[in-house]
Amino acid sequence: MIIDTHAHYDDEAFNEDRDAVLRSLKEEDVSLVVNIGASMESSERTVELVKQYPFVYAAVGVHPDSAKELTEEKLVRLRELAGADKVVAIGEIGLDYYWDSSPRDVQKYWFLRQLDLAMELELPVVIHSREATQETLDIMKEAYRRSQGTLRGVIHCFSAGPEIAKEYTDMGFFIGIGGVVTFKNGKKMKEVAASIPFDKLVLETDCPYLAPEPNRGKRNHSGYLIYVAEQIGTLRGVSAEEVIRVTEANARALYTRLP
Repeated sequence: MIIDTHAHYDDEAFNEDRDAVLRSLKEEDVSLVVNIGASMESSERTVELVKQYPFVYAAVGVHPDSAKELTEEKLVRLRELAGADKVVAIGEIGLDYYWDSSPRDVQKYWFLRQLDLAMELELPVVIHSREATQETLDIMKEAYRRSQGTLRGVIHCFSAGPEIAKEYTDMGFFIGIGGVVTFKNGKKMKEVAASIPFDKLVLETDCPYLAPEPNRGKRNHSGYLIYVAEQIGTLRGVSAEEVIRVTEANARALYTRLP
């Protein structure tokens, strides 16, 4: 069954029908969902959310857009949240030079601190990178070196080309692929989905954002991942069922605390 490795069901877009949407996912052949924190507030919400649904797991972390909210005291709280039941990763963390909602030096500082937290706790990381491809890669290479090759994780909503993807997969990182691979203008993502090692590819929604064709522009949810699996299967010359089988195993290799 499908594992959604990156969702935001704590988002206000689901306030009216969150329970109904989540409880419908089993009918959509979705077995597990990892809900990802993007701020201190959403990380707190995520830890509460997973208490209500046996099939939902958590990542906690502060997105670069919210990095300016972080303090040493809040990092202590984040460490506490990371120790909560069903937390499987630190994320999403990284750099976002598109919106620049937090100063770049602040983004970088807290990115590094959260990477250190992940290494300390031996948890995988969920990496966000937008308009910061090379700097993110350089930071991840150095973190991987400092971890003596033990750091693991996923590059979420990957947007660079096959060459950069190879740099990450050579270090053992996974590449998260979602709705963009179905877009007509998603040529680069299609190239990545077709070329990276099959055992380094995981499915993700980033819901409520980035719904795949034929639902582009609508609120996304994990049930739409079948369209992503079908597109990847077409690109790789295999069935959607094979994509789902392989990516389910990959998700468990990424998030080793999943059941």
